[in-house]
Amino acid sequence: MARLITFLALTLILPFLCNSFSPEKPTDRRVLVLLDDLALKSSHSLFFKSLQSRGFELDFKLADDPKIGLQRYGQYIYDALILFSPTVDRFGGSIDAAAILDFVDSGHDLILASDVNASDLIREIAVECGVDFDEDASALVTDHSSYAVSDTEGDHTLIASDDFINSDVILGSRKIEASFDFDVAPVLFQGVGHTINPANSLVLKVLSASPSAYSANPSSKLSNPPSVTGSAISLVSVARNNARVLISGSLSLFSNRFFRSGVQKAGSSIKYEKSGNEQFLTELSKWVFHERGHLKAVNVKHHKAGEVDEPAIYRINDDLEYSIEIYEWSGTSWEPYVADDVQVQFYMMSPYVLKTLSTDPKGRYFTSFKVPDVYGVFQFKVEYNRLGYTSLSLSKQIPVRPFRHNEYERFITAAYPYYGAAFSMMAGFFIFTAVHLYSK
Repeated sequence: MARLITFLALTLILPFLCNSFSPEKPTDRRVLVLLDDLALKSSHSLFFKSLQSRGFELDFKLADDPKIGLQRYGQYIYDALILFSPTVDRFGGSIDAAAILDFVDSGHDLILASDVNASDLIREIAVECGVDFDEDASALVTDHSSYAVSDTEGDHTLIASDDFINSDVILGSRKIEASFDFDVAPVLFQGVGHTINPANSLVLKVLSASPSAYSANPSSKLSNPPSVTGSAISLVSVARNNARVLISGSLSLFSNRFFRSGVQKAGSSIKYEKSGNEQFLTELSKWVFHERGHLKAVNVKHHKAGEVDEPAIYRINDDLEYSIEIYEWSGTSWEPYVADDVQVQFYMMSPYVLKTLSTDPKGRYFTSFKVPDVYGVFQFKVEYNRLGYTSLSLSKQIPVRPFRHNEYERFITAAYPYYGAAFSMMAGFFIFTAVHLYSK
């Protein structure tokens, strides 16, 4: 009976596993959303509807639900995870910090929204992703120059920020919605600031605070200078290891109230009818869920010039041709990726040849070069790292041999003087001998 139940369970979930995240279809579709309160489904419904309209299947659960889990029978049953539960001290079911980090390390994606008084558990997950929230649990980002103008003066913790990362692949090529063609609608933010290690190339600031911002408790007087100030404060960051992570210090950033709210930045006479939050998060979520910026490389080929088949070994000074095809996932299909900065190395301990690949509109990259006059075991290496795109790391090993003894030229042109010297010496010796023997 137990075997029958197990078989039926596997039969039911197998179609879902087959349609899950894979290299051939990298767009995440099954998303687990963990909430502090189910009321967030309605207060943040515009963000959730934007995901559902793009074909995502959202499974809403309370963060402390004892039945939740990311895996079943050793297989991940979700492709991405959204944590809108900043105050949770302990997840329910089989989920904990280690399970979430393993989920990300296995190539799945994560959106984490923190807030004031975030729990140690949420902070731990953020730290492991390369982000440090302010140690003061009650600290908020405050800015007396770049705040959002409101009817009440307030404490200037409602930030209007337009300091976006300069990347079309992460935020899209279209400007964040604005009332004027030459201007950009600011994004409303109210929450906790965080910092990233500048040496960590895998974490990027997507939305930064202004130079006049600082992080402190707005309800108490400052006895010491704030530990985090200015543009070092990140409001929204992303991390990437070919899985993608979005970390925000504000849960309100995703709310309907901020999506629909008009905004006027302090010091500006322009009042926008709508903030940039909706477009900002829509475009950013497209990147997080691999609808943009996901690359794959296929059909790596190399062969001697004038031939088609790939040889098992090259000889020094051979002329060879190398080609590769690169495609970008558009959210529905693979499209040719065209760039002018893809390079290949012919590598042994160090690159002996470094060539920038030519390309065509179909996404095929190619080049040709001569094998160096050094024999050993070489590698064709492509290491492609570009802001916002998944990195490509490809290598293919090939040995290179010297000339065999019967492959050298029979007569070497450069040696003609030596040949002439040898034969002239022989002729001179013959004449000298003849003269010496037969003359009186």
